[in-house]
Amino acid sequence: MDTKALRQKILDLAIRGKLVPQDPNDEPASVLLERIRAEKQQMVKDGKLKAKDIKNDTVIFKGDDNLHYEQFADGTVKCIEDEIPFELPEGWEWCRLQTLCVKEIKRGKAPKYEEKSDTLVFAQKCNTKAGYIDISKAKFLDQSTLKKYTDEDYLSYNDIIINSTGTGTLGRIGIYMESDDAYGIKIVPDSHITIVRAMSSEMNSRYVYYFLKYHQSYFENSGVGSTNQKELKPEVISTFLVAVPPIEEQNNIVSKIDIANNYSFDLDNKKEQLKELISAIKSKILDLAIRGKLVPQDPNDEPASVLLERIRAEKEELIKQGKIKRDKKESVIFKGDDNSYYEKMSTGEVKCIDDELPFVLPEGWEWARLKSICEPISDGTHQTPKYTDEGYIFLSSKNVTSGYIDWQNVMYISESLHNKLYERIAPQKNDILLAKNGTTGVAALVDKDYIFDIYVTLALIRTIGYQVHPKYILCVFASNTTQYYFKKSLKGIGVPNLHLEQIRETLVPVPPKNEQVKIYEAVENLNRFIEMVEASLN
Repeated sequence: MDTKALRQKILDLAIRGKLVPQDPNDEPASVLLERIRAEKQQMVKDGKLKAKDIKNDTVIFKGDDNLHYEQFADGTVKCIEDEIPFELPEGWEWCRLQTLCVKEIKRGKAPKYEEKSDTLVFAQKCNTKAGYIDISKAKFLDQSTLKKYTDEDYLSYNDIIINSTGTGTLGRIGIYMESDDAYGIKIVPDSHITIVRAMSSEMNSRYVYYFLKYHQSYFENSGVGSTNQKELKPEVISTFLVAVPPIEEQNNIVSKIDIANNYSFDLDNKKEQLKELISAIKSKILDLAIRGKLVPQDPNDEPASVLLERIRAEKEELIKQGKIKRDKKESVIFKGDDNSYYEKMSTGEVKCIDDELPFVLPEGWEWARLKSICEPISDGTHQTPKYTDEGYIFLSSKNVTSGYIDWQNVMYISESLHNKLYERIAPQKNDILLAKNGTTGVAALVDKDYIFDIYVTLALIRTIGYQVHPKYILCVFASNTTQYYFKKSLKGIGVPNLHLEQIRETLVPVPPKNEQVKIYEAVENLNRFIEMVEASLN
């Protein structure tokens, strides 16, 4: 279920008078608006408002010709039928947002800040999920600035704020709720936001907030100025048309929206919890797989020790043929008579590696370094190539983001450069590409017979004669055990890298060959089922 779309649909029904039934006995909104105008006039007489606070108030009415007109403070009348977005139910009225507000809609001030004070200043951020004010990034006011503020400058509960400068946050709308007063201190708005304070005695501020929230994209797109610094002017906000229902219907609408939002946010939370659970299940499946606990062992399978002997023999043959070079750091891992594991280096040195081994293997399995079961592990070119509009595919870590190779968003290099790079390293189908940085530790199988080249951000891994199946190696790489090893092996400042030496030294639990196939097939089947569950959440 798309809960965001659901919330938007509920708002759409609400502002059109289709969410709750109309009650013909409710006082019509026209009477409510007359009372607001009268109350504001009296506030001017009492000195509580200035004349400029109401100078832009207008009256919108329907003429005998069934068209909408707007009467301004100077008595002039203008037809605004082309501005009216939809037909209202009986008893509802259109008005400008300014008419509903206690005072002139304007920006906050531009204060000076200090490290400590009794007052916080809000710094233009609204929580996009719930639409509330995020005061976690608020700053303290300088004492000299603090003296310039009066009580009416502080944010009051149910004040609506609209981000009015910037790019990414422009037009974002929030409302100051009691739950926002986590610090127990007063908050004043700064010049990045515009304050909308509805006549709370006659209007439900949360209805106004929901109406504006529904039209948030309008405010986001109404900024003027440079690309880097857009500005949403107060007059754009002030003159925005609001559909006003009777007050009782406002209250009912807000109640219904609140209930629906609580349900949808709760559903969102449950979806997130389910996604976290699914991620944990995926990790657990891989953990069981590489420990030999996902599929049953078959005592009749050829043990992994024989498989590793065959790999060593095949590697020797490749060395004799000059196809690969001998690794001077080659090693063999074995279990001693004392039940401990040892590693014998090509130099003859033997050392105990019990403290490196993350878990106990089943009968018939063996430990091996990745380099021992692979052809020499290398990475792509260390020079940034000159790209072309067409030619040979050139991959980097950005093409290996989710365990699959993205063949759609690739770069290209010229034939001459390809020929040069291909002499050094020639990827082929069923190789593994492992991201050394960027999406560090993510690996993908080359699943196409494409001719391509790779950048230094990718390591190429090819098991000897595919005696250890690449798909099983992918399971090992994706497991928590190996991912933890990769993360603690990162080196460098700024953008840490996974170096080839650490990749080569990766410990691999090697099962019998038949069990490798059973393991990756079981993992693939379970993942397909999990993907079906994930798809149902979106």
